[in-house]
Amino acid sequence: MRVAIVKYNAGNIYSVVNALHRMGIEPLLTDEAEELLKADKVLFPGQGEARSAMQYLRERRLDEVIRSLTQPVLGICVGQQLLCRHSEEGDTPCIGIFDAEVKRFRPQHHEDKVPAMGWNALYNLKSPLYAGFDEQQAPYVYFVHSYYVPVCSDTIATTDYILPYSASLQKGNFYACQFHPEKSGDVGARILKNFLDL
Repeated sequence: MRVAIVKYNAGNIYSVVNALHRMGIEPLLTDEAEELLKADKVLFPGQGEARSAMQYLRERRLDEVIRSLTQPVLGICVGQQLLCRHSEEGDTPCIGIFDAEVKRFRPQHHEDKVPAMGWNALYNLKSPLYAGFDEQQAPYVYFVHSYYVPVCSDTIATTDYILPYSASLQKGNFYACQFHPEKSGDVGARILKNFLDL
């Protein structure tokens, strides 16, 4: 199986590479349109800032390439946010797969810390991405982020921090998760395997 990872100026890509290595997969890290188009699966991970990430993607026309992909695509963390229509971070127009506005967390109480950082439960699971998970024992995954996607028609998993929001999205062949499956132990490994098995 050919697995490609979109290479752009967003941090933390190598933790995804290492997670795939643990599964016996040698991914291709690339910003070449042709390589992305011929991959069986595409991962679009990242940590960083929306405006500079989108500027990099647009300069290389990678935003257009990503929109044109027909194989399963998985956005992770900032990757999920960039697949939305717009982000409040830097007032940034994004790729627009999901018709959603990425918003900044606004603390409601003294104990609300931003960025949200740590383990949280997933519920309202609705996709083959979460095959094999029992909602009675909600899976826990690892999050680090200051911006979130509100619950919308494309939400396939929800979590709670300050308010309920989209932990995961799906529209057609595009899947996304706000959390880091590559840092979420056995649960994250199962989610990555489910994606690769799609």
